[in-house]
Amino acid sequence: MASSLRSEVLNLYKNLLYLGREYPKGADYFRSRLKAAFLKNKDEKDPEKIKQLIARGEFVIKELEALYFLRKYRALKQRYYSDDNQ
Repeated sequence: MASSLRSEVLNLYKNLLYLGREYPKGADYFRSRLKAAFLKNKDEKDPEKIKQLIARGEFVIKELEALYFLRKYRALKQRYYSDDNQ
């Protein structure tokens, strides 16, 4: 694996690990699933396949950010708007 791809994979892992701290099922659940996903693909040598996997990981990052934003929005909405106004 080229060093640039290696650093991208490491950065992706670090970012996902950071985002997983607030995962709804718990950080330990997320960490174990993340580790299993990365270990499953650890022997991949094809640079194109590695780039596809990195793209999938970046998509997961965007989905997690959307999940957290939606959860925050719902919490704020519950706090400031009562259900009887709807």
